[in-house]
Amino acid sequence: MEKVDCIVIGAGVVGLAVARALAQRGLETVLLEREQSIGSGTSSRNSEVIHAGIYYAAGSLKAQLCVRGKHLLYEYCEQRGITHARCGKLIVATEQSHLAVLENLQLAARANGVNELNMISAATAQRAEPQLHCIAALESSSTGILDSHAFMLSLQGDYESAGGVLAFGSPLLGAQCSANGITVQVGGIQPMELSADIVVNCAGLHAQQVASSMTGLASAMVPPLYMAKGNYYCLTGRSPFSKLIYPVPEPGGLGVHLTIDLGGQARFGPDVEWVDRLAYDVDVGRSHGFYEAIRRYWPALPDGALQPGYAGVRPKLSGPGAPATDFVIQGPASHGVPGLVNLFGIESPGLTASLAIAEEVMTRL
Repeated sequence: MEKVDCIVIGAGVVGLAVARALAQRGLETVLLEREQSIGSGTSSRNSEVIHAGIYYAAGSLKAQLCVRGKHLLYEYCEQRGITHARCGKLIVATEQSHLAVLENLQLAARANGVNELNMISAATAQRAEPQLHCIAALESSSTGILDSHAFMLSLQGDYESAGGVLAFGSPLLGAQCSANGITVQVGGIQPMELSADIVVNCAGLHAQQVASSMTGLASAMVPPLYMAKGNYYCLTGRSPFSKLIYPVPEPGGLGVHLTIDLGGQARFGPDVEWVDRLAYDVDVGRSHGFYEAIRRYWPALPDGALQPGYAGVRPKLSGPGAPATDFVIQGPASHGVPGLVNLFGIESPGLTASLAIAEEVMTRL
């Protein structure tokens, strides 16, 4: 049986960032990915937004790692020439009851160290975005967008340049945890066993399944998984907005917002559809709800202007009607298994926070 220093499970953006951090510390690292490419799950099915750190409870991991990760991500993109844009965003109030929500968001953002969030009048917002309907807005100047695929490819290049090995088509079948290390069974075309002193579970939507397959880890340490599917629709024609446009948050998500990709294509989503299985088809029957939601801030949206785009599924730790939960990063101090770190509920802002999450994993180890 071959032994290495570290095994990372899952080659999404967080797994790539964690594996890179381990390999750059001189540790012999193997990154296991069940699919045939990097970032094929949640990492490639999102809005590609660099979040400011507005929505999360003060002191939470989401708040701390989003704000830290945002700075690391902008710096990384600038150093590596990865296409990105600090386009900014507006969070809009379209009725009087939303004003208190905006005020609370501004207070929450300040508590998280995000001080560049400013309340602006409808007239000011509409001077910047003439087709926008609102009665007030919060303007975030540090929100941006990036080419997430180029970012992940760059992380992969860093990892492999540091000597890391990436194994595609290699699902984890099970693992045994002991005081002498962790032994994992790897499936695929050439099944094998690997032993390591450090194992980091970055399996995203499959993180609970991976953790449950580990003997020696108490089952009580594995939280339940809830899956929230988000459908996206694309706009035919040019975007009428230059900034990202967000409504006030809704239960389970941030509302049907408008984002712009780096080619100028406008897309709307995600909505929140609670599901019990992984499926990435776009539910065309939900388009009526999209038109209704979008016309609250863009009344001039033409009929027939939305086309089905893509869908993603977010791994959540709380279900419908329950309060939003924080990231869960379990190290040995939590579960008592030497060398093991489990990451659960890594949804938004996981892309923004990925480099900071890698730092946090190093700390837990």
